Amino acid sequence: MMSCCDKSIEKSKAVALCPKCGLSCKSVAMRTLYHQVKFPENLKIVQDHYYFCPDNSCSTAYFSGSGKVIVKQDLRKLAEIESAKLCYCFDIDSVDYTQALKSGSAESIKAFVLQKTKAADCACAVQNPSGLCCLAEFKRLEKAEQ
Repeated sequence: MMSCCDKSIEKSKAVALCPKCGLSCKSVAMRTLYHQVKFPENLKIVQDHYYFCPDNSCSTAYFSGSGKVIVKQDLRKLAEIESAKLCYCFDIDSVDYTQALKSGSAESIKAFVLQKTKAADCACAVQNPSGLCCLAEFKRLEKAEQ
């Protein structure tokens, strides 16, 4: 069974520049958009190649190759994005994990996420607005705290 955090999935992501901020952004699956965009805006989504802009200061959430833009205000998880959610599947934010790193209790948190990911109990493709696995973000925070 393939996990949503399978490395081959992330490596196959296409990249495009955000039309608003110019940041390099990775593609997302259509099912990610349908789960992330609020009703009734999700009814207006047209089939296309979409990309997620992770820049919190940018108002663009998703944009398509044909110029369609979905703003962050139209997302279900806007508050979680703004609060630096680390793992959307298991409700872990960056602040909590950073504190756990400082106190030496982060290993059990990461072990839990790794175990659930290996068991395919995560749903990154629909829970995370980027459609990406969060495991790389855990590593990024760990490096930043060293």
